[in-house]
Amino acid sequence: MKCPSCGSLESRVIDSRLTKEGDIIRRRRECAECQRRVTTYERIEESLPLIIKKNGGRQAFSRAKIMAGIEKACHKRPVSAEDRDELVEEAVRVAMAVGENEVPSSVVGEAVIRGMKDLDDVAYVRYASVYREFGDLTHFIEELNNLVKSRNK
Repeated sequence: MKCPSCGSLESRVIDSRLTKEGDIIRRRRECAECQRRVTTYERIEESLPLIIKKNGGRQAFSRAKIMAGIEKACHKRPVSAEDRDELVEEAVRVAMAVGENEVPSSVVGEAVIRGMKDLDDVAYVRYASVYREFGDLTHFIEELNNLVKSRNK
């Protein structure tokens, strides 16, 4: 593994952990040259399905695109990087569980939104507003009211 700081190919593993589901290994590494520490993830390479967009177009499944949406929703919110990674991996698991070569984007979006709801209310509303395409303030108020009702149960 090449060090992003100095380019050295020598590093040692300091810590290894499995994710909750046990399908990814998270490793902390330390560069032998500059002692910088980095995190790497090891996962099985799988053939991910195509995503069917709302407009009917198809595109390759992209972990990076899912993470970008999560990052925007979680901006300046107390949601850890590990929790964000877990949301992406849950979206991958859900897409793979469908067992088809093509999966509607709504399947992936709903998986993220369910996980987001449990992590942070503000991030959830941010993500929902884009994903569900809130057209006006009324939609925000309805979603907030539903959120408050579900928290009071």
